[in-house]
Order: sequence, then structure tokens, then C-alpha cells
Amino acid sequence: MFELVSSEASYYKSLEILETTFLHNPVLSNTLSNSDMHFLFSNIKEVVKASESFLIDLENRIEQSILISDVCDIVHQHATEHFHVFNTYVVNQVYQEKTYRRILQENVAFRDAITSLEKLPCLRGLSFTSFLILPFQRIVRLKLLVQNILKKVEENSERETNAIKAHKELEQIVKDCNEGVRKMSRTEELISIEKTLEFKCKSVPIISHSRWLLKKGEVQQMSGPKSTRTIRSRKLYQPVYLFLFNNLLLITKRNSSGDKFQVLDSCTRAMLRTEDQEDQGQQLANIFNLKLLENQEERQVSYMLKTTSMSDKHRWICALTPHRRTRFMSTSAHQPDSPQVQCIQSYTAQEPDELSVEMADVLNILERTDDGWMMGERLHDSERGWFPTRVVEEIQNKEVRAQNRKEVLRIQQNKIDGPPSGVRGAGHNVTCK
Repeated sequence: MFELVSSEASYYKSLEILETTFLHNPVLSNTLSNSDMHFLFSNIKEVVKASESFLIDLENRIEQSILISDVCDIVHQHATEHFHVFNTYVVNQVYQEKTYRRILQENVAFRDAITSLEKLPCLRGLSFTSFLILPFQRIVRLKLLVQNILKKVEENSERETNAIKAHKELEQIVKDCNEGVRKMSRTEELISIEKTLEFKCKSVPIISHSRWLLKKGEVQQMSGPKSTRTIRSRKLYQPVYLFLFNNLLLITKRNSSGDKFQVLDSCTRAMLRTEDQEDQGQQLANIFNLKLLENQEERQVSYMLKTTSMSDKHRWICALTPHRRTRFMSTSAHQPDSPQVQCIQSYTAQEPDELSVEMADVLNILERTDDGWMMGERLHDSERGWFPTRVVEEIQNKEVRAQNRKEVLRIQQNKIDGPPSGVRGAGHNVTCK
């Protein structure tokens, strides 16, 4: 609870630096248009005001007693009444990043002003962009802090009631922020992809609010009979480029310039089937069959595809037909003692089917390959994706795994059932100032 208060004070101080050093800097603002100022800073003034009000109430609680009685009641009140400003700010970050990159390239005066300001001692060597991303980092950290409080408070107590309500509210805010950013990013990505497509025959509309990209990349299609002659002549495979969306697959090939993709075939994702193939030497390694039960010409076709590695093959099979039972290890997150790993090194997703993980994240293992990749489900938010084996270590202790499952189940059960019956909220009247 003390960490929640002290970290809020540190966060508010950083917001003040962003506001005074950058937002209200006349030299910087004179280099920007009103629209650029809006996209760069969005509603940061409202975010600062919300943090200031929140911090005042937290500090008032400490003044009542150095042994903090509770903070989650204050968190819940502010999350309900004031933290909606985070959604507006975070959703704007897609445009914020684009605007910043564009201005850096086009506006020499802005670039010089930023370079000069970033040298100020009060910034402690931090960049301008590291201050811009603070609000979303803060709302996520608040959720995790309340989650840790919930793990330790007495069951069926007032503090548990407040922690449950605060965690539920913060989780919804984080979910709304993520969903808002995701929708913005997905739409931008679909628009970008559609511009690169050339339809050889029947055109398929790409942009849709219910569609998003799951995976893309080049694989090799077997183009001739499996004979010694075709293998030696190296004409056995030709490159094709796959665009896999949540409800559609496009099979394409690059044009000569490499910036456009000619669509060769398409199929709804529900009509896809895959079959793994045993390796038969280097030329016939990492192969699988992809069957389109009904393609764009309403007929059944099959493709034999080759990937660059075993893990890439498994990732394609898993993405194309996620409910298919594969050859490699598969365990259910709902088993009594499924394998768990803890993140020991942060990793940022490089592909749509990957999962970004942070230090200390705990994940259930759903799949793994022999060449260094795992698919996991993060315990605290159930997000799934692939990540390198090197960034995690397996939790060998059975008791630790059991405790992790117990904590997650407690939080999930509280979200379903709500606060324990007969328990009233903490008796503090908190007034925003």
C-alpha cells in the first residue's frame, strides 16, 4: 500500500516535468501547429489533474496514520469517477507516435528544441517519448499493485472488498485502453495491407471492423513432383506470401519490385485444415499440407508448404487451425498442475502471433518446440502468444505453481462472484480536492 502511494507521488512528479518542460515550453510550442500539439499531448492536462486529485487523497490517508489502514477504497473511487481520462490519452497514442516520427523528420526547429530540452538535468537522461508513455504504464502498474494487495489482504475483510472492487475497475480501464489501441492499430494495419494487394481474379474486401491480422510471412510452396530431378534442379519450391486474418486467408506472391502482392487464392479461416508432415531430409524438412475446403472459386484445393524452421511450421499450423491437435507438446492451462514459467528477461513481440512479456510475468505453457519457442498464457490477464524460451525459466517447485494458480483463481472468482456478502466498505469518507 505504501508502494502504491510513493509510486503515485513519483509518477505525478514526472507528469509535472512533462507539463512544465515540454507542454508549456514557448520555444517548443512555437515550432508546432495546433493540430500537432493536440496529437502529441492529447488530454495530458486532464491526466495530470486526475493524478493530482488522487495523490492528495492518498496523502491525506497517510496523515491520518502512518500505519495505512487502506488505499483500495480511494483507488476504487478515483478509478470510477476520474480515471476515464486514461482511455482518451492511451487510444490517441497510435497517432501520437506517428505524429512524433513525422515531425522529427520534417521539422528541424522542433528536433533541435527537443534535443536541447532532453539535456536538462531534471529529465535525468530520459527522452521526451519516455514521458509521453507514462499514463498507460501507470494505469497498468496500479492494477498490478492492487492485485498484489488483494493477494495479501485478509479474506472476507473490508480491505478485501475494497481491493476486489478497485481491481475490477482498473482491469476494465486497462482492457478498454488495450482494446481502443488495438482497434486503432488494426484498422491502420488493414488500410496499409489493402494498398499493397492486387487481385488477379475475384476481389475480396479487406477492411472490416471485425477483422484483424493474425500472422503474415513468406513460405515455400511445392510446385512440382517429388522427384530427384526437381530437387536437384532446385525447382521444387516457389515462394508465396500468406496474410492470415482472424476470419480470412490470402495466398499471394510478391511482384518483381517487392512492394505489391498479387492475390492467388483466398479462403475463410473456418474452411482451413492442416496436416503435419514428417521430415524427409533437408529438402523435405519443415513441411505441412494446407487444405482449403472451399477457396475463392468454391472448390477444394491443397497446398504443400515449407517453412524456414520447425518452430515456424508449428506456429503457422497453430495460427491456421488453432483447435487442431498437433504433434508437439500441448497442455491445458486448466490442468491441476500444468507447466509454468516465469519471465527473467523482457521481450517485445516482433510478430502478430507473439506475446510481449515483462520481468516476473508468470505463464502457463500451452505449446513448445524443440528449437527454442514456447506458446504461453499469462496468468494475470490470460493473453496468449509465442515467445523465445531463453527469456523465461521453468518453475520447478510444485508448491510455487500451486500458489500461483490459487492466487489467480481467487482473483477470477472474486470477479465472478463480487465482494463477499455481508462485508461493508471501509468507513472512510474521501473527498476529492
